Amino acid sequence: MTDGAGDREEVNQRGEKGEIMEPGETTEGQGTNLAQSAASKLSQVGERTKQLGNVIQDPERQKRIILVIVCTALLLDNMLYMVIVPIIPDYLEGLQNAADQTQDVALHTNSTNSTIHKVTKGNFDLQIGVLFASKAILQLLVNPLSGTFIDRVGYDIPLFIGLNVMFLSTLIFAFAENYATLFLARSMQGLGSAFADTSGIALIADKYTEEAERSKALGIALAFISFGSLVAPPFGGVLYEFAGKRMPFLILACICLIDGVLCLTVLKPFSNRERENMPVGTPIYKLMIDPYIAVVAGALTICNIPLAFLEPTIANWMEETMHSSQWEIGMTWFPAFFPHVLGVYLTVKLAAKYPHLQWFYGAIGMVFIGASSCTVPACKNFGQLMIPLCGICFGIAFVDTALLPTLGFLVDVRHVSVYGSVYAIADISYCVAYALGPVVAGQIVHDLGFVQLNLGMGLANVLYAPALLLLKNVTQMKPSFSERNMLLEDGPTGLYDTIKMEQREKKKKGLCTTIDENGIETFAQRSYSEEESSGGEYA
Repeated sequence: MTDGAGDREEVNQRGEKGEIMEPGETTEGQGTNLAQSAASKLSQVGERTKQLGNVIQDPERQKRIILVIVCTALLLDNMLYMVIVPIIPDYLEGLQNAADQTQDVALHTNSTNSTIHKVTKGNFDLQIGVLFASKAILQLLVNPLSGTFIDRVGYDIPLFIGLNVMFLSTLIFAFAENYATLFLARSMQGLGSAFADTSGIALIADKYTEEAERSKALGIALAFISFGSLVAPPFGGVLYEFAGKRMPFLILACICLIDGVLCLTVLKPFSNRERENMPVGTPIYKLMIDPYIAVVAGALTICNIPLAFLEPTIANWMEETMHSSQWEIGMTWFPAFFPHVLGVYLTVKLAAKYPHLQWFYGAIGMVFIGASSCTVPACKNFGQLMIPLCGICFGIAFVDTALLPTLGFLVDVRHVSVYGSVYAIADISYCVAYALGPVVAGQIVHDLGFVQLNLGMGLANVLYAPALLLLKNVTQMKPSFSERNMLLEDGPTGLYDTIKMEQREKKKKGLCTTIDENGIETFAQRSYSEEESSGGEYA
């Protein structure tokens, strides 16, 4: 008996060590241990998954996770927008030189080919400008459609679609080897941005309903936008110099993939059924003709023109007037990140204390931008140039942080609280500036001069600032009256709405009767009068 037990124990030990057993040896102990170990690990994984699910489903934590997802998407979009600035011109020039050498060797550079070569070199700057602008142009064209699509299906599916398109465009950038493929990648980025940027900002506005926390959340998103735009050129230039063209795009593609997986895990875009009960948003064309939204959209366009027009022109001006080195040109905009974050922080704090002065913060920002733009041509060295560039970014932070939450508030009080179309309008405002910049700015400098360009941009910002006075009384609007009226434009949909519509029609005709039962009817009429008086001024 003892010898048999010892043999079985030896066999089990050999089985656990993975040794080959001879025929006839038992594995009962090994099988039992393995089953118990697997069951224990599965239960632990199940518990952790359940805990993670509970954490994700907590409303406050979910809002923070959504903010992280959206901020990462905005960071990626703006890094991809600006990372090509130090890479693509040099890369395209290398491709052009290689093609010219091949053509010269094959055809021995006869006179006809020499003429073609000169035309190609003359069009080189135009090709780069069109490539840079193609993203903003396509985004500008797609935004009206993407805004309507977001209003219809919700915010999560368009965000996921945008991240997937941005991931593909980044991979195409990494492996592109000719101008046509680069143009395709740049245009695809505009398509992805039209969905990801608009739905991301709208999702923040939808989740953060209190004005103070909405301003703070949108301010954080703007800080990520600024960081992506300003850190991308040195990031791309360093990696391009030491690791080749593909490395910066592959890193951005990996981050985009992680953000897409996080979006799929947390938001569950294809399993969410809440969109079936979403109210129908106000059509984008109605929002565009709203005078208050039009004033905000104009301010967003005008304030971003200096940045959009200086980015493609300031490098040549620095080389001609300051004889700046390449590292100085590459680091031109990076110091401006810090005043931009400071401007966001100050605006959020001021808006929390004095929310009725949002229009004033935007006007101050436009004056800052105007004054700074006018002083750019007077700078004589790199150190002096940092001051007006920091002033421009500081002013843009004031305008964006004050007016983006105002768009959400205007939709709340004057329309239906669905934010896709209104933030598509904001995105269109940005795209107008950034689509014109690479194409128009160079021509203006060539025809009129760099000084006249900056003076014109500065004057436009200063002159537009008083228009924000039209937003002075926005905070006095009452949301209930305006939103109910918009919802009832298509006819009553319930008993309460039907009764209210009948009462209004009777009152208009002077046929409204009173049924005095404990003062109920009297109170209803008084409430209606208050609604009319509160909303009539802005309806």
